Amino acid sequence: MKIKKTMALKLLVVLALTIGFTGCSKKGSSKGGSSATGWKINDKKGGFQFNDKFKKQETPPGMIPIEGGTYTMGKVQDDVMHDWNNSPNQQHVQSFYMDETEVTNKSYAEYLYWVKAVFPPTEENYKNIYNGAIPDTLVWRNRLGYNETMTNNYLRHPAYANYPVVGVNWIQASEFCKWRTNRVNENILERSGYLKKDNKVSLGTDVKGESSFDTEAYINSPSKSLGGNDAVVLKKGANGKKQVAADAKNVYAQRSSGLILPEYRLPTEAEWEYAAVALVGNREFNIYKGQKKYPWNGQYTRSSKRTTKGDQLANFKQGKGDYGGIAGWSDDGADITNEVKRYAPNDFGLYDMAGNVAEWVQDVYRPMVDDEANDFNYFRGNVYTKNKIDAEGNAELVTSDNVKYDTLSNGKIIARNFPGQIAQVPVDDNETYLRTQFSTSDNRNYRDGDRQSTRYFKSSGSDEENAEGGSEKNKMYDAPKHKISTIVDSTTNSKKLLKQYDKSDKRTTLVNDDVRVYKGGSWRDRAYWLDPASRRYFPQDMATDYIGFRCAMSKVGPKSDKKTPRGNPKQ
Repeated sequence: MKIKKTMALKLLVVLALTIGFTGCSKKGSSKGGSSATGWKINDKKGGFQFNDKFKKQETPPGMIPIEGGTYTMGKVQDDVMHDWNNSPNQQHVQSFYMDETEVTNKSYAEYLYWVKAVFPPTEENYKNIYNGAIPDTLVWRNRLGYNETMTNNYLRHPAYANYPVVGVNWIQASEFCKWRTNRVNENILERSGYLKKDNKVSLGTDVKGESSFDTEAYINSPSKSLGGNDAVVLKKGANGKKQVAADAKNVYAQRSSGLILPEYRLPTEAEWEYAAVALVGNREFNIYKGQKKYPWNGQYTRSSKRTTKGDQLANFKQGKGDYGGIAGWSDDGADITNEVKRYAPNDFGLYDMAGNVAEWVQDVYRPMVDDEANDFNYFRGNVYTKNKIDAEGNAELVTSDNVKYDTLSNGKIIARNFPGQIAQVPVDDNETYLRTQFSTSDNRNYRDGDRQSTRYFKSSGSDEENAEGGSEKNKMYDAPKHKISTIVDSTTNSKKLLKQYDKSDKRTTLVNDDVRVYKGGSWRDRAYWLDPASRRYFPQDMATDYIGFRCAMSKVGPKSDKKTPRGNPKQ
């Protein structure tokens, strides 16, 4: 009997252990532990912090999600201008976000207010930062036209608050995107408990110069960002809801927190055209029912809907001397630009993707789209940089003492980086060695415009003969080079700019590495330019009264949040 009881007891012990091991194998790690190591994640005392509760990317303010896909980029109608710079080619773009409307005067005025408060132009070190951000209001002037009303009022007057901003060059538009990135992420981190509340309200007092928030500076070194103000940068748990011990480690917001949004930027040409044409509204099941000439369906610029029949669908120039129509019943309701959202959106929900103002995109212009080199997220203009590291091994922050300025070809002075941001330098062999997808920092003229693309390149020539930037006469793109230099007046001992206009009659093109593509028709353009495939270019440091911009942002995570891919049903 004793033997039987002993055997039964042993069997029970073995059974219990078996059940225990089986249960563990099913559950994997313990609650809150890593599936790789079993270590606890998000411990209040420190250790590995990660936002396991992340669901999806927050929709940025003022933006619309655009589900990516494949489309035919380029002209699908007659190329009456015979540019041959937009031949049809198939491209694929990833999902992204785009501004619902063009950036307005009101939004840009908010940017100017912030810049002026944080970098007062009355201070010598900052005076060119604010002046460099101001749009060129003189773009409205015309030798034989009276436009002083727009010159004096268009940017600031509340009557034009919701009109698209103009007079902004490509560089200024890009700087606006950087500013917007920082302000949106600053608001998110404050809302989530990582930054002191209402810190952004004290502009010009507590928030000044290098003490302003910069996303990349915060990610790189939270304790040193915002001027090292510990009262502003707070330590929280991975989700920002629980306060942790003051001496805890790795408890600032990081990319792994899932809170910080990717950067705002100008859309690429491929993205802009994809968003403008909006083929999603011309689709039946998985088939596109033909191509579209405009952002709306149909071959005409007037509405065919019963309630709006005959109304113009965009703001553009209908003919010589006809910018709006007959007074009393205007064709399109505008003579210059018009208030955003005055015309119907396209099938993505985006307004004014044709007409009102043309828009800057990221791309450097070339007369061709090299789809043989790449047909996925196509973009020409990559200049790869990295953080500048000081002698102590830390990322170097731009300060009021070392901020650098660029003098543009037209004499305008613009800050290269704002104080509080991380200084950037070109990538070198540490990043490019033995790489197959890129080998240099500047890729703007890759496969088109570099010396190897010219007929003068000698495959068997010497290194000196084939060196990049060789003889001017052998260059494919030899656009005019207007020079700006600083001279000192010997009588007053003051500095002034010497502007040297390139009057050479040997130039064969206006294209170089500093001209950017702009897309879409404007209030000054005929209907031909309303085609999303149309493309033109303009120097990146110059502005006009008909080019504005809108921002874009890449989407992280799944292509779409609305559906489950076929064949992968949710369990």
